[in-house]
Amino acid sequence: MDKHMITIERYLLSHQPEYAKGELTTLFYDIAMAAKMIAGQIRRGALLDILGYAYTTNIQGEQQRKLDVYADSIIYKLNNHTGRLCAMVSEEREDVIPIPEQFPKGKYVLVFDPLDGSSNIDIDVSVGTIFGIYNTLNFEQRGQIEDCLRPARDLVAAGYILYGPSTMFVYSAGHGVHGFTLDPELGEFILTHELIRFPNTMAYYSVNHRSHSNWQPRVQQYVSWLQFLEQPKLLLRYIGSLVADFHRNLFYGGVFCYPADKNSPNGKIRLLYEAGPLAFLAEQAGGYASNGAHPILDITPGSLHQRTPLYIGNKFLVEKAESMIGE
Repeated sequence: MDKHMITIERYLLSHQPEYAKGELTTLFYDIAMAAKMIAGQIRRGALLDILGYAYTTNIQGEQQRKLDVYADSIIYKLNNHTGRLCAMVSEEREDVIPIPEQFPKGKYVLVFDPLDGSSNIDIDVSVGTIFGIYNTLNFEQRGQIEDCLRPARDLVAAGYILYGPSTMFVYSAGHGVHGFTLDPELGEFILTHELIRFPNTMAYYSVNHRSHSNWQPRVQQYVSWLQFLEQPKLLLRYIGSLVADFHRNLFYGGVFCYPADKNSPNGKIRLLYEAGPLAFLAEQAGGYASNGAHPILDITPGSLHQRTPLYIGNKFLVEKAESMIGE
């Protein structure tokens, strides 16, 4: 069968392990539907007056943009009544999001950043959605915080959606990383990239050099090592949109770094719904993610919105970060 005839739903049903062929397949399809709706709003942003700020702040103390609010609302509304979830966690909300009592509960927990990099939207820079899926610990309960505060190694699936020149859905259910591109004429995500792996050749490093003076000396030394490395010789590419930077490095090879600094001594990337799901994908693609000392996959969040330093990409480059920084 021509891969361009394979939708994400068909691929999940025919190519994934048994645990991914039932409700998990349909949950992926619910997330894909949300992605289509978010992509449509982003594509028509200024025409719909949905760009700019919403005059509200999220739990992080960050001023929300209209599309942040929209994306969070759509993902919630498409998943709160299906009977597939027992709870959700969003970057935009302080507490665990329960499933309303009038709806049946399911066995999965969905954690998500509805719109990563949203500060770039007004200038048409790529942004994304990040998500992770856990099994509930106790099916008799309707979803507890203990179901959510789990190391990323416990994830059953994770993925991201990149909203760029095209919209791409990249996911793993523990058997490789696969990419699907939205065909706007068909309204379906079609298989375009199967079994994605970090290439052996490494092309880029991604870090905000503007923060150099705020990094600890060992981080400065590591970034200098990346900058002047001769083999492979890495070029600096930094978008400032985590999904877009990770996506580029996944396909071309490299490392994304967001170190702790004087202003953010615990790091800035959220462990549960940003670093964790991407670390799961990185490992499935032959890469690695670390906080500078320990694998991201093995860190248990102490709170829903805990932050972490993040080094993610080709294993060689990330392991070098651990050996030089050892935070």
